[in-house]
Amino acid sequence: MAADMASSSPLLQGVGIDKSFGAFQVLKAVDFHAARGEAIGIVGPNGAGKTTLFGVLAGAFPPTAGTVRLYGDDITDMSATARCRRGIARTHQVPRPFLGMSVFENVLAAANHGAGLAGGTAEALAVETLERTALLHLANRPAAALGLLDRKRLELARALATRPQVILLDEIGGGLTEVELHLLTDLIGTLKGDGMTIVWIEHILHALLRIIDRLVCMNAGEVIADGEPVAVMADPHVMRAYLGSGVE
Repeated sequence: MAADMASSSPLLQGVGIDKSFGAFQVLKAVDFHAARGEAIGIVGPNGAGKTTLFGVLAGAFPPTAGTVRLYGDDITDMSATARCRRGIARTHQVPRPFLGMSVFENVLAAANHGAGLAGGTAEALAVETLERTALLHLANRPAAALGLLDRKRLELARALATRPQVILLDEIGGGLTEVELHLLTDLIGTLKGDGMTIVWIEHILHALLRIIDRLVCMNAGEVIADGEPVAVMADPHVMRAYLGSGVE
């Protein structure tokens, strides 16, 4: 049902995406779509092209071929900054806070530059976002002093402070303990409950399966399965792609 909804009214869409770096082709004719309010997981072995797809969707680099659409509009040539202002936010596998700034200043910078807000409006959004991500009590702490879970929360908070319609989460659960992962997954679940579109790359499948409506599997730069999560994981092509990959 989720896949039908997405195909009829995609919020974010990639059509025929190729991406090469020199002679090395990383993405091959990838079609991707996400509907408003849908939660999608993306899985696949290392080197499958998952993070590269995020880079193309978020505007970190252009596709070699293909089209990216947001709300039906062609944004293929739009900068990452302009895409952020239009509602696409992403996190990175390794959090990238401004280490010399406080937690509050990091989130305020996202509200200023990502959402284009200023003054009291930006400050209010930063406070609201810190509350939402359970970081308000750490607002004045230097980002460099945070542990891994709180750095992950800050990475998410900075994305949320841009006021996204769709958020791209790149292995945000990596490196966390089981308890920490549960806390972070609960937070992502509240975002889904609020109607946000979530696209989440993750190797920790039990975390994904708590949240997602649809699962996409990539291998060698191509989408090899897309559909209901249990059915995708039972697909023989997916099982072969994961052979020896250490999936949990």
